[in-house]
Amino acid sequence: MTETERGGTVPNADATYAPDRGGTPLRIVIADDNPVVRAGLTALLHGREDIEVAAEATDGHEAYEAALRHRPDVILLDVRMPGVDGITALPHLVVLAPVMMLTYSRESEIVREALRLGAGGYLVHGEFTADELTAAVRGMAHGRPVFTVTAANTLLAHVREQPDRQTAISAEPLSQLQPVVAQSSTGRRAVSMRNREDFRLSSREAEVMELIAAGMSNQQIAATCFISEKTVKNHINRIFAKLHSATRSEAIARWLGVRHA
Repeated sequence: MTETERGGTVPNADATYAPDRGGTPLRIVIADDNPVVRAGLTALLHGREDIEVAAEATDGHEAYEAALRHRPDVILLDVRMPGVDGITALPHLVVLAPVMMLTYSRESEIVREALRLGAGGYLVHGEFTADELTAAVRGMAHGRPVFTVTAANTLLAHVREQPDRQTAISAEPLSQLQPVVAQSSTGRRAVSMRNREDFRLSSREAEVMELIAAGMSNQQIAATCFISEKTVKNHINRIFAKLHSATRSEAIARWLGVRHA
């Protein structure tokens, strides 16, 4: 898994998995109501010799029928679809095959509900490369949970906002997220504020540093903050100078491990 450059728990783009199907390609069902998305995913995955798109579906009902017919190794499922949406279909699909949510929906409630209902992964469009997607599909087929950064961070944000409330999130999915999830939310915010003051970071620089520490790449930070990658690089250069760090790992170590008098 890659943590400092990609974020979440998406496998490395060059990750390889031991074959256990005797050379038979992994069979995939893609469920998304957008024909452009389906066509793009199908073209991408069909281009991999160990992956075969067995069927496409436009809603949850079609996905269920396709899964019954083709018995796929992984189902890629959108959240919002007309007819039967992904969340409604999810508990019926997970008994047939591992399900990875592949969607633009990034709301905390939706992420939590998808995981509660049995989704083995949650990828948000725009937060992964083509190679990372194929690695995630292979990982799902081998029982490896996969998340992109927004899915991990929306869960973390929900926990931080309700520190005294018991949530429905199980310990197992959360254990797969960023190490920062295991820290106290109140304590983590306090550390972040003290670090910002100690290192004299601007509010934007502190935000970017938090995203670096969460494992986001420059591209992901740019998308999250609605700024260009060039601006992200400029922020990172200033952050590294203030933290007296030459690399991401050094900056993260200082940011997360700084000692206060």
